[in-house]
Amino acid sequence: MSTSLPPKVAVLGAGSWGTAFAKVVADAATAAESNRRVVLWGRKPDAMAQMASTRINEPYFPRVKLPDNLEFTSDVEQALHGAHIVVLAIPAQALRAQLEVFAPLLEPDAVLVSLAKGLEMGSGLRMSEVIIEVLQGNLVAIDAPLETISGVTDRVTVLSGPNLAKEIIVEQPTTSVVAATTLETAQKVASICAANYFRPYTNTDIIGVEIGGLVKNVIALCVGMCEGKQYGDNSKASVMTRGLAETTRLALALGGKLETMSGLAGMGDLIATCSSPLSRNHTAGRLLAEGIEPDQLHTVMSQTAESIKSAPVVAELARKVGVAMPITEAVVEVLNRTISVEQLAPALLGRALKSESDHIS
Repeated sequence: MSTSLPPKVAVLGAGSWGTAFAKVVADAATAAESNRRVVLWGRKPDAMAQMASTRINEPYFPRVKLPDNLEFTSDVEQALHGAHIVVLAIPAQALRAQLEVFAPLLEPDAVLVSLAKGLEMGSGLRMSEVIIEVLQGNLVAIDAPLETISGVTDRVTVLSGPNLAKEIIVEQPTTSVVAATTLETAQKVASICAANYFRPYTNTDIIGVEIGGLVKNVIALCVGMCEGKQYGDNSKASVMTRGLAETTRLALALGGKLETMSGLAGMGDLIATCSSPLSRNHTAGRLLAEGIEPDQLHTVMSQTAESIKSAPVVAELARKVGVAMPITEAVVEVLNRTISVEQLAPALLGRALKSESDHIS
């Protein structure tokens, strides 16, 4: 990448979260009086042309004017050319296929930021693992040096936390966490998204941050079911608390850190996603309780609830590493129609009694 060009950030994915995060990065550049370029890529030429003309993402945020320093394109090669940081705002189950197309176009030193929260169906890999596998595979195919291939791990980061896009797009204050293998890389990403209303923290626990971000979607689905059945706050608080316990068990079993689970990517994200009607997973759970079949959710929701596909993968991973996740297992049974939403509470409450302190064992 030529040093004569201004630094550039490419955000791939013009859905709600991609658009909101691109605005954050553009606003952060303005606040820092930086000449950093920020480009938002979407796959539909007509939609991106309209956004470039109106500076509004009509399907997601029809009343929000996007910053003047935010560029729009449907040409991925144009978006990636010269980009030193590439943000992947792509649904979990589409990430691998999209990244296989993008990988040859990336700058050799580009840092990648994953915004997706989920496990890949089939492989059970976290999003950072999918990114590393695809990028290393691309480098192997072109006979890149071994140190370049192994160095991919240090260029992959994840961002998570209480990230409800509809609140962030209107600049309601929030915090998030950026995780990378080194604090230097995490700080590099944090520096480009530190806006007046968006404060990023950093850590090096990629596993914990990703597990917290993806399992909370499953727990939010269960809380949404409680909402749909008009259960009270006691019920919802119980699911959230025990949900955090099983999220923690899985994170620790995979090598995550306990303190991450009490932070923004653990408790923080869980509270926001389980409590807010803006959460797509919370909404999906409520709709299931109201009688919508799992395979029909797409007909009444404009956005994807990642937990519908990731819940069975989370349960499978938990069984593989010997971790008990009763809420996740019960959610999967509802999705598989093994039990009804009405049977969910009895299934969970009828389990053998145990000590609460077992939550981290």
